[in-house]
Amino acid sequence: MSLPLLKLRKNQDRRLRAGHPWIYSNEVDVAVTPLKAMEPGQLAQIQNAAGKWQGYAYVNPHSLICARLLSRDRDHVPDRSLVVHRIKIALAGRKRLYAEPCYRLVFGEADGLPGLVVDRYADVLAVQIGTAGMERMRDDIVAALDKVLQPSAILLRNDSPAREVEGLTRYIEPVKGTVPEYVAVTENGARFEVSLTEGQKTGWFFDQAYNRDLMTRFVDGKRVLDVFSYVGGWGIRAALAGARRVTLVDASGHAIDMGLRNAELNGVEKSVDALQGDAFDVLRALREQRQRFDVVVVDPPAFIKKRKDHKAGAMAYQRINDAALRVLERDGILISSSCSHHFPEEQLLDRVQRAARHTDRFVQLLLRGSQAPDHPVHPAITETHYLKALYFRSLTGFM
Repeated sequence: MSLPLLKLRKNQDRRLRAGHPWIYSNEVDVAVTPLKAMEPGQLAQIQNAAGKWQGYAYVNPHSLICARLLSRDRDHVPDRSLVVHRIKIALAGRKRLYAEPCYRLVFGEADGLPGLVVDRYADVLAVQIGTAGMERMRDDIVAALDKVLQPSAILLRNDSPAREVEGLTRYIEPVKGTVPEYVAVTENGARFEVSLTEGQKTGWFFDQAYNRDLMTRFVDGKRVLDVFSYVGGWGIRAALAGARRVTLVDASGHAIDMGLRNAELNGVEKSVDALQGDAFDVLRALREQRQRFDVVVVDPPAFIKKRKDHKAGAMAYQRINDAALRVLERDGILISSSCSHHFPEEQLLDRVQRAARHTDRFVQLLLRGSQAPDHPVHPAITETHYLKALYFRSLTGFM
């Protein structure tokens, strides 16, 4: 197969040599290899300025990240067999860690398939394709998943706004079998049902599983507030761990309905209630009603999706933690999370500390949580280490 060549400028191969798979448009020698002449998703060979071969990558001339490396093996041009091989490796890793077939099976670059996410719900798969290169390999991806796992159904959940950056349309499409209205998730003894078509992302947030495990040690006999509860992952795990009362808070009526449905599914409906509304408004109302909780979980969507959002997003994290502290009992536990990869842990810690000082609280950082191991971190890509969950003890009148 004859593939076009993409040549890098002098000294612009250092990131690749360090193991990073991304190439930025300003690193390409466009005088030698016209980047704009290439098609989005097209496969290319990468060379450094001295002509040394670097690997195979797919290209998108319209994106800042103009190429993503798929393979460094010159003898094997990326094709369906490579996708099958990478999925098998990913599957073997998950099987070491999970007794139940519910997890993120493929996590993009960290699993050697940049731009691809696959979540497994037993024999149903939810797939997100985020780049033009992966979209071009769509049929190979579906065929590879079918070959390795023989699922009963595969759903392409390609409705992320991030696709627009790659020049892709947004759509949701079943490509194999009949996708059930709800799929089951099991997490450390808890059972949940989620909708793959109506739910957020691909239906469930597998990445918080270990952080929810950490949470359970704080909740026995306590009153718990689960803010941005979605379908009740944190709150229902708390109820099952012995929480006296759990209140779910979410802006989505569908999420609230699913949360209460999942409470019934786990037999904890008598200890779970819910409030629908904007999180800031609900927390303000609870404060005015002098409601207090022993444990407050704050797990918002990403307030910082792009670097330009950092200032406003950082203030949003401070405001939501300020509001959470105001409904927290003396000597209570605040669990504060962020999934914004542009917002490192030390910045979340700083914003919680600012919120604590503003509310005349003293906070002790007890535990640090991160993403579950089905979301492995690529050591060369800081963006793959995105999830933070900080566990604070909050005191009043302490110092």
